[in-house]
Amino acid sequence: MAQINLTLNTELLHGLFSKDGKDDAFAKLLSAILNQVLEAQSTEQLGANPYERTEGRTAYRNGFRERDLTTRVGTITLRVPRHRGGDFSTSMFERYQRSEQALMLAMMEMVINGVSTRKIEQVTEELCGRNFSKSMVSDLCRRLDPLVEAFRTRPLKGRYPFVIVDAIYLKVREDGRVRSKGLLVATGVNGEGYREVLGFKLADSETESSWGEFFSELRERGLTSVDLVRSDDHRGLVNAIRRHFQGASWQRCQTHFSDNILSRAPKKYHEELRQELGRIYNAKDEEDARRVLKETVESYEEKAPASVKILEEGFEDIIAVMSLPQKYRRKLRTSNGIERLNEEIRRRDRVIRIYPNEESVIRLIGALLVEHDERWSTGKKYMDMQEYYDGLGEKKTDVGAAA
Repeated sequence: MAQINLTLNTELLHGLFSKDGKDDAFAKLLSAILNQVLEAQSTEQLGANPYERTEGRTAYRNGFRERDLTTRVGTITLRVPRHRGGDFSTSMFERYQRSEQALMLAMMEMVINGVSTRKIEQVTEELCGRNFSKSMVSDLCRRLDPLVEAFRTRPLKGRYPFVIVDAIYLKVREDGRVRSKGLLVATGVNGEGYREVLGFKLADSETESSWGEFFSELRERGLTSVDLVRSDDHRGLVNAIRRHFQGASWQRCQTHFSDNILSRAPKKYHEELRQELGRIYNAKDEEDARRVLKETVESYEEKAPASVKILEEGFEDIIAVMSLPQKYRRKLRTSNGIERLNEEIRRRDRVIRIYPNEESVIRLIGALLVEHDERWSTGKKYMDMQEYYDGLGEKKTDVGAAA
């Protein structure tokens, strides 16, 4: 352990007892003490004082490098010794480094949770007496890239009977212009009954081609044994589902379907039609649903012909869940689950408004999706899958082999 003899000048000591500039004087005092501690540690490690000739010298002094250290009395500048022919080491910054790392992680968490960079600057300056620029916050957030990339390219193992897909539009700056980009998101229920965020992709538009590329990527990563895909009635999306998930049923979101029907009906019939649609959705089986359909068509084909036409044309697409046991239908017949996830994305998006580039979308929204996936995988099971496998004549223990 190095023995340290501290020397303090009179001006610094006088400042400690002055009413004006006391905080600054304490910062200077702490800086003087710590710099002398660093010099003493350097002498101990070298085995020689400055300009001293000794046989036991291990290396030579090579100037200093300045380093800022944020403390309770303000930010001070330290002169860290540099050695030629050897490395200078000190434990003085270990606690600071741990605290700084915790602060950086907290700042990244704030960004993920939708806190603006301007607000982060204000918070960190108030708490730490230090200002973090927008560029620094952005640089810190880039540390998320490896985590997000590993998540979005991870292998999908096992079986995924139920898949839910949707798109949300974000504004991204590209080539000096602000463009609307579609964020394609796929979630699913795995063989054990837990929800997962299967993947996401940023696309120029929600076309059959862009959805097809996304589905191809999911399948290459291992997405298999899909029994039912739920989505909205977007033609490009539906065509891509039928092409890439042959053998799987397509379930049209019943909530959006109801909205389409009611939007074409006279307002005075809205409540009546809503009740009739509820009878169809909650029918005990397909036969019962067809019976209610026939009654509804007969009652409203003259009152609301446009709505009846939509109902008849889309009926087969909204009853795909009827092939499943009753207990699974409510969670799989609408897109409410992924809509809640979309609302979390929109909450962050309202803060950011315009993303500076596509990489920032992948980074920030990707980190949010990683967080949700972890919450789902460690939370309560979304579905008990045993009755589903009983209906297939399989045992739950055969799930992995079936995949």
